[in-house]
Amino acid sequence: MKMQAEVIREGELEKRSDSLFQLWKKKLVVLTKDSLVDCVERTGKYICYTIVTKDRKEIDFRCPDQSCWNASITMALIDFQNKRAIQDFKSRQEMEQAAGTQERRLARAP
Repeated sequence: MKMQAEVIREGELEKRSDSLFQLWKKKLVVLTKDSLVDCVERTGKYICYTIVTKDRKEIDFRCPDQSCWNASITMALIDFQNKRAIQDFKSRQEMEQAAGTQERRLARAP
């Protein structure tokens, strides 16, 4: 049984096509915590997002500047960056503790 990720926002956005001309097409989009916002760019009346999925696929979206999507994506990005910073901090602490234990063992050796 596959568990579904928590939905952050669902609705219509414009997605850049993978074709040669890279046209923008309206698509129904479900943003979950499985998708990570990698890049945010303002271009006139639109805000463009590059979303990277867990399988490393990059997808470009855009929405009007005054859109609920803007706030939802920004909050999801902040949440993701905070969690990653905490995870990095804990990893660094564990590595420092392991290095300290190793030094104590070497100091006791004859």
